[in-house]
Amino acid sequence: MDAQPLLWVVPFSGLVAVLVAGYFAYDVLRSPIGTPEMQKVAGAIYVAAVAFIQRQYRTIFLLALGGMVLIGVVIYFFESAPGVQPLELAIRTSIAFFVGAVCSMASGIVGMFVAVKSNLRTASAAQHSIGDALRIALRGGAVSGILVVGLSLIGVFVMFIAYGGFQKPSEAPFTIVGFGFGASFVALFAQLGGGIYTKAADLGADLVGKVEAGIPEDDPRNAAVIADLVGDNVGDCAGRGADLFESTAAENIGAMILGVAIYTVTQNVAWIVFPLVVRGFGLIASVIGIFTVRGNEKRDPMGSLNSGYYITIVLSIVGMYFVTNQMLNEKGGALYFFGAGVVGILTSLAFVYITQYYTSGNWRPVKEIAEAAKTGPATTIISGVAVGFETTASSAITISIALFVSHWLGDQWGQTTGLPHGGIYGTAVATMGMLMSAAFILAMDTFGPITDNAGGVASMARASEETRERTDRLDAAGNTTKALTKGYAVASAALAAFLLFSAYLDKVAQLTGKEFKTVDLAKVDVFLGGFLGAMLVYLFSSLAIRAVGRAGAAIIEEVRTQFREHPGIMAGTEEPNYARVVDITTASALRNMIAPGLLAVGAPIVVGVLLKAEAEAALLMVGTMAGVILATVLNNGGGAWDNAKKYIESGMLKDDKGRVLGKGTPAHAAAVVGDTVGDPFKDTAGPSLHVLIKLLATITLVLAPLFIP
Repeated sequence: MDAQPLLWVVPFSGLVAVLVAGYFAYDVLRSPIGTPEMQKVAGAIYVAAVAFIQRQYRTIFLLALGGMVLIGVVIYFFESAPGVQPLELAIRTSIAFFVGAVCSMASGIVGMFVAVKSNLRTASAAQHSIGDALRIALRGGAVSGILVVGLSLIGVFVMFIAYGGFQKPSEAPFTIVGFGFGASFVALFAQLGGGIYTKAADLGADLVGKVEAGIPEDDPRNAAVIADLVGDNVGDCAGRGADLFESTAAENIGAMILGVAIYTVTQNVAWIVFPLVVRGFGLIASVIGIFTVRGNEKRDPMGSLNSGYYITIVLSIVGMYFVTNQMLNEKGGALYFFGAGVVGILTSLAFVYITQYYTSGNWRPVKEIAEAAKTGPATTIISGVAVGFETTASSAITISIALFVSHWLGDQWGQTTGLPHGGIYGTAVATMGMLMSAAFILAMDTFGPITDNAGGVASMARASEETRERTDRLDAAGNTTKALTKGYAVASAALAAFLLFSAYLDKVAQLTGKEFKTVDLAKVDVFLGGFLGAMLVYLFSSLAIRAVGRAGAAIIEEVRTQFREHPGIMAGTEEPNYARVVDITTASALRNMIAPGLLAVGAPIVVGVLLKAEAEAALLMVGTMAGVILATVLNNGGGAWDNAKKYIESGMLKDDKGRVLGKGTPAHAAAVVGDTVGDPFKDTAGPSLHVLIKLLATITLVLAPLFIP
């Protein structure tokens, strides 16, 4: 059970990630760039996206610098560690925070840059072959997915070694938790800013363009269309890249902290470094899975993507078996932890099917919303809200089963070996199992906005109907993959919630020198902590959704004004002022991301300082539960509304006499209203809640010294 032989997998997988991502980037960038008209549209998207990212990350960087100083001050005055001077401890934690923040920013920037370069080449390839277009879009997404996961893995590994991980294994995981906090801090603002931008632009483009002016989606006469296409990149690519970077980093560190408890008994460092090694195997499995994806004219693109994902799952299970047998085979009990890992891997697969059921046009929920659209916007909204609430049952039950079974398997290991803490470590192994396919999942997620943009580029460049038909097929698959990724993200957040909560209890126990296993909700201050945690989730979501409404209203007025004052736009003799809408969207997104972001960071600190550590544990516990449930409602409800609209646009909805109720009908207009309501749900508030859940855990871990009475 020596950990040393397998540790080489961590740097090796990181090197493989860099090389493969470099090859994919080369393969994408050498592809043809299409017609001059396509290049013009893609160039406008690129310039606007880069301008937004520069302004956004300049703001986030300054906020991160302030956070680094604050953390250093808190650690210096309130925390101590055996054999470490307060100043040294403060500097170490601050540096870990800053490195995590910078890596998270890099993840977002890489994701956005590659996506805006891939959309043009995907549109160009779609002129000739859907197979080539699929390959370019997926490999463009894979550059982001592989680099983000590889950067997270190498970042945690390097910080662990730099902070004396092999000299003092029981202390290093607690010291590097600042890395996870820095990643979460940046991801929150990146997801908020990008989410507000993308949905405000989408709101203006859809309501004025489709409903009021009656023009198609991505019509070049719509002044908001460039901002809408930019939003796909800065929200779905940059925001999600930062989101999954912080997810993998924070959950990895949390699992390492839980490994400390078994290490203190066995003196085997394998229990601490296991999460790093198993994620390395997962990264290699994802790379192989991506290479196996092949598309052709006859096959559904989603079927090709699913085949690659299934291969990744199978390879992950094989890797989990090998690593648990080599590293966790204490007294012959490795099979229990292998079972826990498989539970995590299968949970990710279960969420793929749950999300597909609720957001795909092939199943009852989306068809139900489309039918409701026949009677107007009100019934469309009612039906969508009902579907969103319904999704919580299957999601919560799946998570509950996964946690119960993985904890039970860990307990069985404990009974077999006579060693402690097996149950909670079983949930950590399950979480790591779920993260093994993170690179493939993020590649599929970035595939979505790339294909969406490719369709927009083809439409605005007046490409042939055959080209548009190919990009539409890819876009339909992309919409599904984006929904699947949100389901995966909320599932991993939920599975990791128990892990990160337990890590906080261990941190408080380490600081106080007393066992901390019970959170007593019968105490009034503890009850209030939990109550305020649930409130925080809803207030945060309110601010995020309201921000989209404010920015969207400004864009709606601007597009209406341009149509009214420049009639040549509708006639096709005058070009809209795209830059004006981009400027409005950028300024509004950056201004409105601050309030919900500061609320998320400030509220847990205030509660912890006033009500102390046990109340903070209640805030973390109840806030996480409420956040997971609400994120499920927002993600799947919004996705169902979106695909109900697409279901109608594809001509699938018919009236009692068999006539198609497609574009331009009152049913379609009602579905567009439902889609616009769902947009800030699924692309702003929902994804931001994934980050909030992890931020609550990392901020309580780093600032725990403040909360000790």
